[in-house]
Amino acid sequence: MTVINEKFNVNTHGFTDIIDITQKVKHAVYSHSLQNAVVHVYVAGSTVSITNIEFEPGLLVDLPEALEKFAPANGSYHHDATWHDGNGYSHVRASVIGNNTTVPLIDGALQLGQWQQIVLIDFDNKARTRTVYVQIVF
Repeated sequence: MTVINEKFNVNTHGFTDIIDITQKVKHAVYSHSLQNAVVHVYVAGSTVSITNIEFEPGLLVDLPEALEKFAPANGSYHHDATWHDGNGYSHVRASVIGNNTTVPLIDGALQLGQWQQIVLIDFDNKARTRTVYVQIVF
């Protein structure tokens, strides 16, 4: 088994900023000209997530609206009482969505659906620079 590690940075605005990182992931993977592998995409941080969605205008509104109902930004969070940083909601949202996804590479192509993109969602209450790790195992 061989492991290749790649990484790239993403600048965000925070506040449920949804960023399509599919092309950056593809670049990290395809630059190695591999045929078959497991590609794991991970972001470090407790207020940020990686997931797969259809990156289209309707869902870019629907997903934040649904998350606002689930973990409202103006809600009362024990985290905020402890740390006084006002981002308790961002920790809850990130823990529900998760911080990674895995996509198989088969015959040289990432196996994403026709309307499926890999996205980073930054829930924090400020702009951030996030590091995304792409681990390729073959």
